[in-house]
Amino acid sequence: MVFREIAKDPGSRARTGVFTTDHGEVRTPIFMPVGTVGSVKGVYHRDLKEDVKAEIILGNTYHLYLRPGLDTLKKVGGLHKFENWDRPILTDSGGFQVFSLTKIRKITEEGCRFQSHIDGSRHTFTSENNVDTQRVIGADIMMALDECCPGDADEKYAAKSLKLTQGWLERYFKHFCETEPLYGYNQVMFPIIQGCVYPELRKRAVDHAVSLVGDSEAVGGFAIGGLAVGEPTEKMYEMLELVCPLLPDNRPRYLMGVGTPANILEGIARGVDMFDCVMPTRNGRNGMLFTWNGIMNMRNSKWAEDFSPIDPDGASFVDRTYSRAYLHHLFIAKEMFAAMIASEHNLAFYLDLVREARLHIEAGDFASWKDVTVKRISSRL
Repeated sequence: MVFREIAKDPGSRARTGVFTTDHGEVRTPIFMPVGTVGSVKGVYHRDLKEDVKAEIILGNTYHLYLRPGLDTLKKVGGLHKFENWDRPILTDSGGFQVFSLTKIRKITEEGCRFQSHIDGSRHTFTSENNVDTQRVIGADIMMALDECCPGDADEKYAAKSLKLTQGWLERYFKHFCETEPLYGYNQVMFPIIQGCVYPELRKRAVDHAVSLVGDSEAVGGFAIGGLAVGEPTEKMYEMLELVCPLLPDNRPRYLMGVGTPANILEGIARGVDMFDCVMPTRNGRNGMLFTWNGIMNMRNSKWAEDFSPIDPDGASFVDRTYSRAYLHHLFIAKEMFAAMIASEHNLAFYLDLVREARLHIEAGDFASWKDVTVKRISSRL
């Protein structure tokens, strides 16, 4: 995977770039729709490509490992073929899901033992078998196994957690370099920078990861984890301001699990290149639409007789095809089509947001545009 920086904004740390995988190019900054179990909820792959214009999507190792399982994925030739997606895929290690979904787990230097949230069966993730699992899944970009420290953890716990993650990373990187892709195309890994909200721990995490991997072609970029997990938003921004300048400029920086449209623009301003979040689809299923003019709650009765298009400025065909009154009706009637329309709208908006950000970075006015835009898109309609 090769990353090339294209332009920098003179008023912030925002930049545009492009990275190349064997499944195609991805322009940055980029938002990546989340396809946890091999699908982006409620959206056809055709629409992801042609309407949403997604350049890369996510899968999740924890969920795919449990079902359909590795035997099925290996027989079909990996996740790309299983879900018929020919563009890049990134997989999380599943570490966050182990810590957030499984009530019974044990974390040691060896790895993490956990019970499936589906049937209670017992499993273990180690650095080594997590590499092997993601090799079978076959994503273009693989995340290292880490412990996701809670946002409100004290410094003693955060330091212990970071030490564990660093040990896992050393083994993960070693095993990754000793193994080969299974399906004839290249894969790269991203170390994950942890350290909670403690500056010295974050610095320690960056120093360790950067010195460990050096210029290895096995590493495509760096992820910043453990944010948007309960800490105040300003703390998240503070950590980004600290971490991003310490990471190499010749590799993309990925902020995991973030966030609102405003979070994304603020992250871009601080030097982040890649984002993912379930918010466009999860909030969409609950009636929330993100637009250039603010946030709409489509369950609100104010839309019941508004026969204008959902979003005249929207990037998706659904915005001009259906009315606000119609979408309101579908939500009130608990019709599944409501969730599909709202999810597609939100995803198209998120991709439109980062496209517009790229244009303003290259025009040199991103910082001033961002300040105005954050206020507008965060208002309630």
